[in-house]
Amino acid sequence: MDEIKKEDIKQEVFDLYDDYAHNRVNRRDFMQKLSLYAVGGLTVPSLMSFLMPDYKGAVQVAAGDPRLKSEYVNYQSPKGGGTIKALLSMPADLSKTVGGIVVVHENRGLNPHIEDVARRAALAGFVSLAPDALTPLGGYPGNDDEGRTLQSKRGRNDMLEDFIAAYDFLKGNKNCNGKVGVVGFCFGGWIANMMAVRIPGLSASVPFYGGQPAAEDVPRIKAPLLLHYAALDTRVNEGWPVYEAALKENKKDYKAFMYEGANHGFHNDTTPRYDKAAAELAWKRTVDFFKEKLV
Repeated sequence: MDEIKKEDIKQEVFDLYDDYAHNRVNRRDFMQKLSLYAVGGLTVPSLMSFLMPDYKGAVQVAAGDPRLKSEYVNYQSPKGGGTIKALLSMPADLSKTVGGIVVVHENRGLNPHIEDVARRAALAGFVSLAPDALTPLGGYPGNDDEGRTLQSKRGRNDMLEDFIAAYDFLKGNKNCNGKVGVVGFCFGGWIANMMAVRIPGLSASVPFYGGQPAAEDVPRIKAPLLLHYAALDTRVNEGWPVYEAALKENKKDYKAFMYEGANHGFHNDTTPRYDKAAAELAWKRTVDFFKEKLV
């Protein structure tokens, strides 16, 4: 059959994948419901293959890129007395201290895509740290299905504490100028919002389509915010009006962008939900924001 094109796929299929990717539908039910859209030459296996991430074909900054210095490090976890594994990246020719960025993964652990994003942040001139919240359970298992299952076994507030500890670790790095921001995606977007609530010294927070903190927590936010939302992401967007009202009421420093025609996960270039124009614009805005706030 011909190659599947994004424009040939109904929005309901992307919504169904979103439910599957967020554990609201199990794999069996996902495939059963997906069969309703296997028409006109499409098959369930071909749709599955189309929807699943392609980590090998979508790398922008490869591991081992000579422009960067990257290594895995471990820092102390405040939960359980163990350590958290993280990818630490920075420009190879760094001659001065620079701002730090904590890069927070989605709901499946530190997969190849988020490592790629962390390297992109380093290539933009920062020291980046991308922790794997699955470290206490053995780390990212090599595929997203098992990653989601593992992550569901950890409490999100425990994981939040691990990312707060990542902020402290990065702030103390000898190559960091002491100003640290955070960027997170999906689950990581919620973490980015909550780090803004929890860390008075956070220099900048950039949540991508992340769940919002409670309105009563907004007064605690000190960091400037840059918020990215996808217009078709109705589930996450439901919480935005209340959050925005609280930000305005408390006179918080924030900018928010709604990307028309974009789905949840639009920045992730390994899946067909990727929206190239929206992703590139959002990333440019993110880098410019960090360059302003982390100097």
